[in-house]
Amino acid sequence: MFRRRESVPFSFVAEADRFRSNVTPPPPERASVSQLAGRSLVGLVVVAGLAGSLLFGLPALDSDHGPSHSQKSEASRNR
Repeated sequence: MFRRRESVPFSFVAEADRFRSNVTPPPPERASVSQLAGRSLVGLVVVAGLAGSLLFGLPALDSDHGPSHSQKSEASRNR
């Protein structure tokens, strides 16, 4: 019914946890001036888009003021 836990059949799998490489990876490349300028420009456009959507969207979400004029059909006005 209960199975015993079997040992790892391959020795390299068991030793993989202890393996450490003596090879260091190369350092990451530095971003050029044009890449930094492009990234900052994209970030600025995203922030400006969010600020603009807030600026134009908040008046539409304002619920303090009801409609300034009521819309009634001509048939209901003549009654």
